[in-house]
Amino acid sequence: MNIVTSLNLPKWRGYLELMRPANIVTAWADILVGFAASGCGVIFTQLINGEATADGLIPLAWLLLATTGLYGGGIVFNDVYDAELDQQERPSRPIPSGRVSRDNAALLGMILFAIAIFAAAQVCSLSVTIAIFITFAALLYDSLGKHHPFFGPLNMGVCRGGNLLLGVSALPAMVGERWYLALIPVLYIAAITAISQGEVHGGKRITGVIALILIAIVLTAVLSLGFFAEYTVIAALPFAALLAVRVLPNFIQAAREPVPEKIRNAVKVGVLSLIILDATIAAGFTGLAYGLLVLILLPISMSFAKMFAVT
Repeated sequence: MNIVTSLNLPKWRGYLELMRPANIVTAWADILVGFAASGCGVIFTQLINGEATADGLIPLAWLLLATTGLYGGGIVFNDVYDAELDQQERPSRPIPSGRVSRDNAALLGMILFAIAIFAAAQVCSLSVTIAIFITFAALLYDSLGKHHPFFGPLNMGVCRGGNLLLGVSALPAMVGERWYLALIPVLYIAAITAISQGEVHGGKRITGVIALILIAIVLTAVLSLGFFAEYTVIAALPFAALLAVRVLPNFIQAAREPVPEKIRNAVKVGVLSLIILDATIAAGFTGLAYGLLVLILLPISMSFAKMFAVT
């Protein structure tokens, strides 16, 4: 039998679509910036200089696997809970189209969450605690949070903020010192989630304006971190400029004309640009080279975005 036929690629593609591969790559960036903020980012420089071994990256590998399961599981259950609604609004999604059954999708989500918790447990007790918290926060968002105009965006932002702290937990003692970093993705994701509520039927201008204000606060925050930690603003500045150029025009268009097409485009750009936001913070903590390392994830995520849906 031909191996391509035996793999039944259309069926496997349905499962991959459920997991939103492009979005998972953005979750990796959260872990990398948390790893940098914990002080562990210097391991990369030490490796290059022959001053350390790859063993120092083992916790990072486990945390990257953990976030893959957490984000994948969360987004799969999003479609599980939305199955009836998607039958009307997004019939091409894997579950309403019949390519993946709702029961199999739920099983996939549970497996991904289990992998995430197992992987986090290989790092430390704090890592697994954060992973369990994110699991429940994601399920809360999928089942209830996303239907609330205020708590929905806040709920999703908490998931991403927790994901950044999961990266910091590579050095558990630093979580207490760097907790405030979680507020940045909370605000950024809150902006994206708020404006995304008009993806299907269109939104309100006031929502777009609020989202713009939140983005402006985020940009100010990433350039103000030097007041709270050892943070090089000059290294972060080029990445912050790139973030502004990429995100602001799309959000302004969506705010001016809140029609579904412009809103979906703003959401897609906003989600993928999470990598730029993370690269900005990472560069400030660990230097330009580390920021560029995080930024490399952007073309990878954009490539996946051409093959699989982001929203």
